[in-house]
Amino acid sequence: MNEKLLTLIENSDKILKGKKEQVKLVMSNILVGGHTLIEDTPGVGKTTLVKYIAKSLGLDISRIQFTNDLLPSDILGTSIFNKSTESFLFHKGPIFGEFILADELNRAPPKTQSALLQAMEEKTITIENQHFELPEIFTVIATQNPQVQIGTFNLPESQLDRFSMKIKMGYPDKEKTIELLKEHHAEENLSNAPALISLSEILLLRKEIKAIHLSDEVYELIYKLLSLSRNQGDMVPLSNRAGIDLVNLAKACAFMQKRDYVLPDDIFFIFPYCVGHRLTHPDNANIDYEHKLAKKLLEQI
Repeated sequence: MNEKLLTLIENSDKILKGKKEQVKLVMSNILVGGHTLIEDTPGVGKTTLVKYIAKSLGLDISRIQFTNDLLPSDILGTSIFNKSTESFLFHKGPIFGEFILADELNRAPPKTQSALLQAMEEKTITIENQHFELPEIFTVIATQNPQVQIGTFNLPESQLDRFSMKIKMGYPDKEKTIELLKEHHAEENLSNAPALISLSEILLLRKEIKAIHLSDEVYELIYKLLSLSRNQGDMVPLSNRAGIDLVNLAKACAFMQKRDYVLPDDIFFIFPYCVGHRLTHPDNANIDYEHKLAKKLLEQI
């Protein structure tokens, strides 16, 4: 593993107690150009994790706080009439950034959520007959509260399928919780976190990961899993996009293990994080149930 990347993961424990695995997963996804959905109850460090990674990568966060009265134009931008030129001038919204934090995404209705669809899929935005390219590093990390909480809206399947990974934060163990309660320097440590990996280094790491080898045996395994999902009565069939994300994330797993080739174990490890949220209808969304469905498929291999 790249030494700077290892330092980024290790340093996270100063701010996010006991969350190295979550930081590692999110960084794996960023390094293959994927978008991440983080689900958990408020107050467990979802937003702090995103801020820490952005700070460590030297990127400014473009934060969008999703609420039930947020409009698509609040995300994409809007045209304002300029009296002096007697013409409309388009003002870009917060989606025009490199590192997008979509905070509490499921607090906004699906109409507003849909403003992200084209940007997440194509890294472009078309609005008012204008076409805009987004940065190469463009990444969306969204947080959401559990569906059982009041004031949440389901993420449509088309939206869920654009997230190549979904994780949860979970609670730290007893030792880490007590450390957290004793310390009061999390914000100070976060503000002092150094930028460890530059944009150019991220792009180089992406090229290195892209070159990692997958054998025909591994491709066959991925096809079997996709095919199995399409013959089950209790789950949503996996899309080809899910298969592509699985390939990319398996490469990232191999990279983290200092290998230039993917093993079946990489597929088995990353599979629940990559496809769990795509296997169930939004009405039944629950990350533990999603992982249960993913493991059911793995048991049939």
